[in-house]
Amino acid sequence: MSGNDESTIASGDVSTADPSLNDGPGHAWRALRHRNFRLFFGGQSISLIGTWMTRIATSWLVYRLTGSALLLGTVSFAGQIPTFLFSPLAGVWVDRLDRRQVLIWTQTLSMIQSLALAALTLSHQITIHWILGLSVMQGIINAFDMPGRQSFMIQMVNDKRDLSNAIAINSSMVNMARLIGPSLAGMLIAVTSEGWCFLIDGISYIAVIVSLLMMHLPAARSMRKTSSTLTDLKAGWTYVSQFLPIRTILLLFAVVSLMGMPFVVLMPIFAAKVLHGGPHTLGFLMGAMGVGALVSALALAARKSVKGLVRMIPMAAAVFGIGLIGFGLSRVFWLSMIMVMIAGAGMMQGMAGSNTVIQTIVSEDKRGRVMSYYTMAFVGMAPFGSLLAGALAHAIGAPWTVVLNGAAVLLGAAWFSTQLPAVRREIRPIYRELGILPPESALE
Repeated sequence: MSGNDESTIASGDVSTADPSLNDGPGHAWRALRHRNFRLFFGGQSISLIGTWMTRIATSWLVYRLTGSALLLGTVSFAGQIPTFLFSPLAGVWVDRLDRRQVLIWTQTLSMIQSLALAALTLSHQITIHWILGLSVMQGIINAFDMPGRQSFMIQMVNDKRDLSNAIAINSSMVNMARLIGPSLAGMLIAVTSEGWCFLIDGISYIAVIVSLLMMHLPAARSMRKTSSTLTDLKAGWTYVSQFLPIRTILLLFAVVSLMGMPFVVLMPIFAAKVLHGGPHTLGFLMGAMGVGALVSALALAARKSVKGLVRMIPMAAAVFGIGLIGFGLSRVFWLSMIMVMIAGAGMMQGMAGSNTVIQTIVSEDKRGRVMSYYTMAFVGMAPFGSLLAGALAHAIGAPWTVVLNGAAVLLGAAWFSTQLPAVRREIRPIYRELGILPPESALE
C-alpha cells in the first residue's frame, strides 16, 4: 500500500477516527486510532518484554560462562554482523514482498531461536559455541525483520500525518519493555537461571504473530519487477548516498551506533566489577536507561509535527555523549543510574527523531531499501563497535572505554551541526509539498 495514498484505508482499520485526537492531550496517542496499529502495539508490548529479558540473560550468561569482556563483545558482534551484511539485500526484497508475511516469518523464526536457547540452557547443554551460533541466526533474521518492520509502519497507520506519532509511540513501547524486561530478567536470573528468560521470550512471540494475522489490510499489490536484484540494490544505494539529508542522518547514526551504543555490552562489567553488584544491579542499570529513553519517547509523542526534529538530532547525540562520559567516570551507584538515564534519553531522542525524519521524506518506492540502510547504521555498525568496545575494555578497562566512546559521539554531534543548514535547506521543499510547512514558511 502506498504511503502517499492517504485516502486508501483498509476496511475497519480506523475504528475510532476521532478528529479531536489531534488536539489536546489525546493527540499524543492519535496513531492508536488505527486498528492495525493498536493490534501491533498490543502484540509488540508483550513480545518486546521477552526480547529485553533475552538480551540481559544472554549478556549475563556469556559473562557467567567465560568472565571475559572480549567474549561479551564477540557474541554481540556475531549477533549483529549478519544484519550489516544482509540488510541491503533484505531491503530490496522488502520492497518486493508482502511486508506482513515477511514479519510473520521473521517472528516465527525468532521464536524458534529463543526456544532453542531455552532448551539448551535449562538442560545445561549450553556452551559459548551454541550462543555464538544462535546469535548469528538471530542476526540474519533481524536483517529482514527490521527494514520490514519499519517499512510496514506506514501500512498500519495509513495517514502519513500520524506516522511520526506512531514512531514515537513505538519508541515508547520499546522503552517501556526496556524498563520492565531487564528488571524481570535480573530478578529471574537471581532466583533461577537464564533459561527461563529465554523460554518466556519464545512464548511471547505468539502475541505479535497473532496480532499480525488479525490485521485488516488491502490485498497485496503485485510486486513483479522487471529489474534485477542488483539493479534495485544499486538504485537504493544511489538514492541514499546522493540525498544529503538521509546521507547525513545515517552517517551520524552510524557513528553513534559504532561508538556509543556498544556501552550496553559492557554493562555486566559495570554491574559486577565497577559497582560491585550482581544480576539485580544490571537490571537496575538497564531499567534506568529505559526510564530515560521512555521519558524522551513520550516527549516525542506529544509533539504535533515533525518540524524542528532535524535540529534536535545533533542535540540528542550531544546529550547521549555527555551521559556516556559521566557514566564511565562514575563509581557510585546512584550517580551511575542518573548518568545512564541521561544517556538513554539522548540515545532515544536521536534514534526516534532520525527515524521519523527519514520515514517522512523517503520516496515510497524505496522505503524498504532506505530502511535497510537505517538498519545497517543502527544495528549493522554495532558489531564493529561491540568488538572494539570489548577489545578496548580488555586493554584499558570498561570505564575508560565508555568515556572515549562518549567523546566520539560528541564529535559526531559537532560534525552534524556543521551540516545542519544544508540539510534543512533540502528538507524544506519536501515539508512544503507534504503540507508540513506553509508554502513560504521557513523550517523552524
